[in-house]
Amino acid sequence: MLSAMGMSSLDELFSDIPEDIRRDTPLPLRGPQSEEEIWADAQRLLGANVTLDDRPSFLAAGLARNFVPTMVGMLATRGEFLTSYTPYQPEVSQGMLQAMWEFQTMVSELAGLPVANVSMYDASTAAAEAITCAVRVHRRKSSQNNVVYVSMFVPPQRLEVIRNYTQGSGLEIRMLEHLEDGHIDMSSAAKAAGCCAVYVEQPSAFGILDPGLMDLKEVIGEETALIVGVDVVSLGIVEPPGNWGADIVVGEGQPFGIGPTAGGPIYGIFACDEGYTRQMPGRIVGLTSDVDGKRAFTLTLSTREQHIRRHRATSNICSNETLIALMGAMHMALLGPRGIERLALRVASATEATKRAVIAIDGIELVDSQACNFREFAVKLPGEASDALTHLDANGVLGGFDMGVWWEGMSTCLLIGADERTSESDIDALVAGLSSWLEEAGL
Repeated sequence: MLSAMGMSSLDELFSDIPEDIRRDTPLPLRGPQSEEEIWADAQRLLGANVTLDDRPSFLAAGLARNFVPTMVGMLATRGEFLTSYTPYQPEVSQGMLQAMWEFQTMVSELAGLPVANVSMYDASTAAAEAITCAVRVHRRKSSQNNVVYVSMFVPPQRLEVIRNYTQGSGLEIRMLEHLEDGHIDMSSAAKAAGCCAVYVEQPSAFGILDPGLMDLKEVIGEETALIVGVDVVSLGIVEPPGNWGADIVVGEGQPFGIGPTAGGPIYGIFACDEGYTRQMPGRIVGLTSDVDGKRAFTLTLSTREQHIRRHRATSNICSNETLIALMGAMHMALLGPRGIERLALRVASATEATKRAVIAIDGIELVDSQACNFREFAVKLPGEASDALTHLDANGVLGGFDMGVWWEGMSTCLLIGADERTSESDIDALVAGLSSWLEEAGL
């Protein structure tokens, strides 16, 4: 093999590896182990992990700690779902296709839009794909046909995915300004009229539910696509974006069906108005009739081959997170409409209870004292958020997220998240930890 590649040694083969990271001596690995010994070592190593359920946790920042019914895992590990992949042959894949269609139906109802696909990789890829989808639809009829506006408070990692998707395509990403309290600046939004698309999030990265977004479609006009990123659980009590003008709704589906799983694998949701269907990325399952007139399901408009046509493809999403999305569908089906509403109310009430307890501490104030929040809220501390989090961690509490990691100048802001599992004792532990930090730091 070396000879065929024109090389004389293994050293020559690996010559591109920098010398300063090469090892001249073997790794200090132990010898072979029995299965029993390997299992004991694995348990010891895994036991050193600290999970979100091991202590009071107020960390969200895009992913949600949640409770997934045991039934979801039991159903998802059945062979009919676990081993299924792409249902190219609908005549032998009706069960899987129906399950995927049910997922689409539930997402469509939550978003208030008529069409949904069978999921995306996550919320960030869904947002990026929504923007490129909107551009394909609006570019020719837009007066600013190479411009897209994105909320300035979109989390940086999501913005980077959007930039990666749009670079090289001639698109210009402009920031949609917000006021100091985190709400949208309507005078800035007016500048977006006539562009291809506007992307905002409801709730925002501050957990703020901004009523100003309800008028955004009227401000930017019908020729500009309004794309809204959502917390999917919030749609149990918050007006669906499709009802107030959103053309495309995307978001993180993870709160339904699967835990945070260290950031992946997870899945994203994507729903849109009918005018975007033919440009929608991913797979769509359609309901039709077979030759006998019976109800039947099949992949519609979009197949895997459609996405491997390189420059002619509408999307590079070649697959999706079908199994995990179906876990989300199972979770939603088990809850039902009333259950989803109650779940959203539990998260909202936990958020409000935590917020009231935290702002009762002298020296801590809300970023926006008038805002309605869902799942998260941001507070200003009299010191660095990183110091507060270190103190809280030492006292057995995961206190939230340092917003200075995302945005320069916000190092004293702490993003605190709550969920359906947040208890009174969790809140008490957070308040006690923050109070003792302030006292010890003399703040």
